Order: sequence, then structure tokens, then C-alpha cells
Amino acid sequence: MIRSMILCLVCLAGPLAGQLAAQDWAERMFNKLDHDFGTVARGSDTVFRFEVTNLYKQPMHITGVRSSCGCTTPTIEHAKFNTHEKAYIVAKFNTRTFTGQHGATLTISLGAPFAAQVQVRVHGNIRGDVVFEPGAIQFGNIDQGTTAERQITVNFAGRRNWKIVDITNDNDYFEVELQETYRSVGKVSYGLLVRLKDNLPAGYIKDQLTVVTNDSRSETQRIPLFVEGRVIPEISVTPANWTLGDIEANAPVTRKVVVRGKKPFQIVEVSCSDERFTFKVDKETRVLHFVEITCNAGSVAGAIKVPVRIVTDRGENRGAVITISANVKEPAVNLETQAGSENQSNTTELDDQVAGTASN
Repeated sequence: MIRSMILCLVCLAGPLAGQLAAQDWAERMFNKLDHDFGTVARGSDTVFRFEVTNLYKQPMHITGVRSSCGCTTPTIEHAKFNTHEKAYIVAKFNTRTFTGQHGATLTISLGAPFAAQVQVRVHGNIRGDVVFEPGAIQFGNIDQGTTAERQITVNFAGRRNWKIVDITNDNDYFEVELQETYRSVGKVSYGLLVRLKDNLPAGYIKDQLTVVTNDSRSETQRIPLFVEGRVIPEISVTPANWTLGDIEANAPVTRKVVVRGKKPFQIVEVSCSDERFTFKVDKETRVLHFVEITCNAGSVAGAIKVPVRIVTDRGENRGAVITISANVKEPAVNLETQAGSENQSNTTELDDQVAGTASN
């Protein structure tokens, strides 16, 4: 009887160990397995992206994700991803339909070549007495070099002496203005304006402000307000990533790239840290330029990946960067020349011997 029970436990332990091992290798791909949203306002756009990096040679495939609670809606970005590529599990906290302390376990399923499941958790406190309208500062697409403003309303229902005492902001490109617009017994409204400065660099904006209140509990005093948008560059370069592929050693390669602006401009400088690259530009002031780039790879084989910086007269952050990559192949061996060199060496040696004999 005891022997049968031991055999049964051994049989169960084998598959269980395999499942735990599968869980372990899959969990290693996640940057974290738990996220605390903290205290957030009702109606706020509260989202967190779990980053998943493929650490293995095989391509990975996220086949599905489910949530244990309706307070969180999960979605998948880039379900199929190869070695070193990234996917994301996006967890959206449903602050418009839930209030109070909530949490959810998200179960992520991975398919072939190796099936596994990973669980991550999100949790937070949705305040029902503080409401953001709209739920975030959304700038959308804005042109570089221009200012932009967005405004939200912060409403509170509760005690009469409730106040917003500060808006913290670690981004020097943001300007924030706060004004109390309404106050009555148990109700307060604020207008919050966020302005982007005109020197904001091109690229995506994903940041947050913190609304600081006079609540008595420290855990509810700080409420995040998310800021998103995209600054469209004034100067663009095509292609932005220039891949030369395999190139022959000692064989210069020349290509042209297009540099385009929204207004006429002059290219002041083109530079990079790799001396194997040279550049030819015009000195005209116009909207469209062609830059000639030559790669003198030399005889050293190996990979090249270098950023090239294009500076214009439009001011700080008003340029472009192109990344160039290539693979320099091993120099071909010229057998005929090599054989000729060996024959020449032998001939010289033999001539020296003859001369020595004659002198004797």
C-alpha cells in the first residue's frame, strides 16, 4: 500500500516539476510580475504595460490573456515576437465603472514551440470622490516648435475644506496652471491647464503629473495624472535607418538620403563617430536636401552600426539622426598574387645563393 502511494506521488511529481520549470523560463521574459497603480481618480486613464522580452532562440507566441476581475481589461501588443524582440501585456484599470480597492490576476498563455502560462497582478485604489474629466492630458500629434495647451477639470465631492495644494511636475518642458473654479458645501472644482513649451524635442510624450491634496492619509494625498502625445519633428530624414547589408572590404559604398523640413533650412553639419564615413552636402537654404554618404569600410571585417547626426540652422533639437548599419565581409584572398609573391621570394633567395657561390 505504501509502495503504491510512493509510486503515485512520483508519477505526479514528474509532470508538476515540468510545469514549474516551464513557468520559470516563461516568467524570466517579464520585466515584472506585479504592478501597483496606487491611488487614482475616478475616470482617469490608468494603464500599465508589462514588458515581455524574448530571451530565447525560438520565436514566441502569446496566444491569449484573461483577467480574474472586470476592474482590469487586458490586451496584447505584438503577440508574435522573435529573439530579443518585445511584446506587451497592456492592463487598463477600469476607473469609470469601479471604485475602491481592486486587484486582478492576469493569466497569459504562450503557445508553440513551448506552452506555458504566466500570471501577473495589478491592484490599486480608485477614489470615488475625485473625478478627472477627461481622464488624461492627451495632446495627440503636434508639430515641433509649436506650443500646445490642454485642460482638464478636477471635481471633488466630500468634505468642505478639501483642496489641491500642489501639482508636482518633473518635466521642464511642461508648464502647469491650476485655478479653483467652484466651491460649495461638499463640492469643489478646479481647472488644470498643461502647456507644452515650443522647445520640446521630437518624439513620444509619456509622462505624468501628480495632483497633491490635503487629505489626512498620506496614501491618498498623491493622485497621478497621465500626459501623452507625440511631437512631429520639423526635420525628417529618409530612410531613418539605412541598412547596407553585406559590403565588400576595401570597396567604398555611396548612397544618398533625403532630408526634408517644414520650412526652408540649411544643413550646418553632418557628423558621426566613425571615421570610415564621409559626407557631402550643399549649402543652400531650402526645404529639401540630398546628403551623399560614403562608407569607406577598409579591410577590417565585422559589423558596423553608427548614428549619423544632421545639424541644421533651425536651432536646438531641430536636426535629424540616421542610423547606418552594415556588415563588412572578409577581404578576398588573391591566390595568383600570393603565388607570385612566393615565387619572387624564392627567386630572390636563389639569386643570393648564386651570387654567393660566384664570389667564392
